[in-house]
Amino acid sequence: MNFFEKYVFKWEIAGIFWIVFVGSLLHFTYEWSGNSKIVALFSPVNESVWEHLKLGYWALVFFMFIEYWFIKEYINNFFIGKTLGIIGMSLFIVIIFCSYAFITGESSLFIDIGSFIVGSIICQLISINIMKIKFSKKVERLGVYTFIFIGIIFTFFTFFPPNWEIFRDSGTGKYGIQP
Repeated sequence: MNFFEKYVFKWEIAGIFWIVFVGSLLHFTYEWSGNSKIVALFSPVNESVWEHLKLGYWALVFFMFIEYWFIKEYINNFFIGKTLGIIGMSLFIVIIFCSYAFITGESSLFIDIGSFIVGSIICQLISINIMKIKFSKKVERLGVYTFIFIGIIFTFFTFFPPNWEIFRDSGTGKYGIQP
């Protein structure tokens, strides 16, 4: 590994810790805010799997604002790397949850936390590996647009969730933000 790869690698490792720590804090910010609809944009409003995927996404967004300015001159494809990373993290969490919930018929806080931590590692590993590849500017723009689209979808479905299992609050059985 050359100097630049080590430098970027250290940032990606720091990102794992950031995502886990900030994502864990975000779990509580909606309640701490007195159920603010502004805070609902980036914090889970219930105990559904969908709402908990926002923990990783928004923690990564906050980290990206810092990280980008320090590593942009050393990497390629920052945004497509982060986009594919968050998609990988989200898919991993959903697959783990659906698999064990199907088998056991119940949820497990231990497995949920573990899948969030492992998902954070997966996110950052995907990101760093994509950032090593040279893609066209069009692919990088696609990464930016897709990343923004994912954030819009998280926001939209917080307020207008479909009646699908992934959106159902495991505690109340309700969907989305509650008045």
